[in-house]
Amino acid sequence: MLRKRPFMSLLALLSIVGIVALVVAGRGGLTDWRTASRAPVGLAPDPASTPEAVVQVYAARAVRWRGYFGVHSWVAVKPARAPAYTIYEVIGWRLRYSDSALAIRQRGADERWFGSEPELLADKRGPGVDRLIERIDAAARAYPYAAEYGVWPGPNSNTFTAWIGRAVPELEVDLPPTAIGKDYLRDRWIATAPSGRGIQLSLYGLLGITASAIEGMEINILGLTFGVHPYPPAIKLPIVGRLGAARDARSGTGGGS
Repeated sequence: MLRKRPFMSLLALLSIVGIVALVVAGRGGLTDWRTASRAPVGLAPDPASTPEAVVQVYAARAVRWRGYFGVHSWVAVKPARAPAYTIYEVIGWRLRYSDSALAIRQRGADERWFGSEPELLADKRGPGVDRLIERIDAAARAYPYAAEYGVWPGPNSNTFTAWIGRAVPELEVDLPPTAIGKDYLRDRWIATAPSGRGIQLSLYGLLGITASAIEGMEINILGLTFGVHPYPPAIKLPIVGRLGAARDARSGTGGGS
């Protein structure tokens, strides 16, 4: 069997290695969320010394057991000369006391997500970015699934970030394969890819395919993403994430990138 299916055996081995690595590194979020660190990690420029407009997109391993499989993502914006960042994100537990999971609030752009260090997925600064911020705000307030939340297959925080990415393709967001929910389209079967470039076919976020210059080629099976990216070369796997060269989140500047 191993001789007949070497590729699938390799994927299985890499997934097992990834799980072990996550457990050893503690990235799964078994730390008590009430005492977990929310300290910034130094990826976001200080608003006090950065007058230009800034947009950044982040993802960090989710809380508790969900962190072994997926990430939580968010969008941070700072208009020109603004004294603080505004964060756009979807948080499931908000529905326990509110009619909306959508949170728009001021907090540190690059804070740890209950102990998990964030990864920078997109970074746009300078001329034209204030206009992008206006479009991000409009898209966030038009998010159609704010009153519901599903860990799998969605809609969740990654569904929201993908919604923003499609609405503002200048961000060129390449959500990681661990961003479960990014492929959720509800009753639509076809859309642009979460980056806003290329094309995506998806059946309720459970089965689909994505092709884009940003994401490369991805296959979604039961909400799990397998993919390849030709440049920079990388393999994308569920649980493990991206293996290979990281894409430059700061590629391009301003609204025309």
